[in-house]
Amino acid sequence: MSNYYYLIAGLPDLTLEDSKLSYTVADFKEEIYPNLSKADKGLIDLFYLKFDNANVLKLLKNKDAVIDTRGNFSAEELMEYITSIKEGGVVSSKDFPSYLITFITNYYNDSAIDDDFRLLENDLAALYYAYGMNNKNKFISSWFEFNLTLNNVFAALAARKYKVDIAQSVVGDTEVTEALRTSGARDFGLTGEVDYFDQLVKISEIDELLEREKKTDVLKWNWIEDETFFNYFSIERIFAFLLKIEMIERWLSLDKERGRELFREFIDSLKDDVSIPAEFK
Repeated sequence: MSNYYYLIAGLPDLTLEDSKLSYTVADFKEEIYPNLSKADKGLIDLFYLKFDNANVLKLLKNKDAVIDTRGNFSAEELMEYITSIKEGGVVSSKDFPSYLITFITNYYNDSAIDDDFRLLENDLAALYYAYGMNNKNKFISSWFEFNLTLNNVFAALAARKYKVDIAQSVVGDTEVTEALRTSGARDFGLTGEVDYFDQLVKISEIDELLEREKKTDVLKWNWIEDETFFNYFSIERIFAFLLKIEMIERWLSLDKERGRELFREFIDSLKDDVSIPAEFK
């Protein structure tokens, strides 16, 4: 795995201008991505696939839909793969992610598949999380598992509160997911299994949506900090940088003042956590 001494030491000072980020997820793809090794580009692609997921769902409904250009594939490329799969063609997983091939194949070939957008979204999410968790990079696979667990616990707690079928509300195939689907215990038997379960319960009890989003992002931020504490110049540090850029980019659209505060904390943490050797200063 490559080390990016100069790249990380020289990460741009992220500043706010007119209450907006001057550095975005899209900028990252243009400015930092080209400097990565082929293997590490593949890891960063996992992040940007979330945009491809949304784009695939749009194009399955409307081949002329306007897509999010932050994805790895253009609209033309996606439609080419979608059309080929629809017509029974062979698409290599070397060219197109295997989970998307599976999802699109199921969409056209499984007569039992529900056309409800939410259910389709859940099916795709389950495949995406499994794909990410199967990655050999420990930090990235753990990040996907963490997010799957977090989202499923929130979904299960909400389903229980509003008396909705929990089994239909959670996605994926993990021990935690199975516990959420089958356990009748108040904590689903997860208190000792999921370290942050109590935090998730407290967050789920917050009525105000924006405040709940804030607490969730802080939990994610702290998880990223803990998991990358010893990753100074590796791809994990760059992946974490991208994750935080995305969070703060979204925060600014939700709450400008709190977004500024988190952004300053992020910059300070970069300066404090990364000790740059003298020869690289």
